[in-house]
Amino acid sequence: MAEVVVLGAGAWGTALALVAARDGRAVSLWARDADAAEAINAARENRARLPGVRLPACIRATPDLAALQGARLIVAAVPAQAVRGTARDLAKCLPPGVPLVLCAKGIERDTGAFLTGIVSQILPGTPLAVLSGPSFAEDVSIGLPTAVTLACAQTPVFDLCREVLGAPWFRLYHSTDLRGVEIGAAAKNVLAIACGMAAGRRLGGSANAALIARSFAELARFGRAYGARPETLTGLSGLGDLVLTCQPGKSRNFAYGEALGRGEAPPAKLAEGALTAPVLAELARARDVDMPISFAVDAILKGETSVGEAITALLARPSRSE
Repeated sequence: MAEVVVLGAGAWGTALALVAARDGRAVSLWARDADAAEAINAARENRARLPGVRLPACIRATPDLAALQGARLIVAAVPAQAVRGTARDLAKCLPPGVPLVLCAKGIERDTGAFLTGIVSQILPGTPLAVLSGPSFAEDVSIGLPTAVTLACAQTPVFDLCREVLGAPWFRLYHSTDLRGVEIGAAAKNVLAIACGMAAGRRLGGSANAALIARSFAELARFGRAYGARPETLTGLSGLGDLVLTCQPGKSRNFAYGEALGRGEAPPAKLAEGALTAPVLAELARARDVDMPISFAVDAILKGETSVGEAITALLARPSRSE
């Protein structure tokens, strides 16, 4: 019986499984695809998503949700648009009282629902936490120093998460602002696409810094409109994650935007921001939140404008105070 079950055998799920297993703790890594689970177990490595990182014997991949029985903690690292389906699967087998940590970063596209709301509706009474912050899976998997926010209402749940997921190189900061943490996680992906577009157009470091600053202003306005706390937005899961994701390197959302800025087809790898952009724009307009950068990303992805036209329009906006 595994003590911890990580749902989602992508790069992030695999990295979190490694953190949980650091002291030999039994961890089940759930993969929806049975062949993927078998390949991970055979190679002792997730070659498809996190190549080159060896998995200890205490991590076992499985396609069977029966692994949930006996677990003390469930960590959901599935994509944002798969959270509803995963929650429905869990409703059939999740042991009562076992905390669930949400690690997805997005807003449900079809309904505009925040992910905590979806899970609370389908799994009422389940202790819920949200984990987010500036963290690349590769960095975490090889033990590079990382700090993230773990938001939950109950102190005992945070204590359990700190015991299981806290490590000398993976520092957890406690918050009770679940909504604020998930807003930062979702919005920063859309804004990172904009920074990637600017890089693809070779607009330079000054433009990138300006975009990050003005992107944070948008994130903060949206967060205030939807009940986030200011200290959450300026913390790891808001500003911290935005800064990391808006830099070239390992960010899928940045790479997605960079390809569009160069006039190329975007990478095939999932970029959560591309799915979140239309619903983020819709929610912003519903509460009259001014988010010109996010609106531009949405319009570009819908084919309503080009990258060049969007840049020209943003630079032509009237000057105003910060």
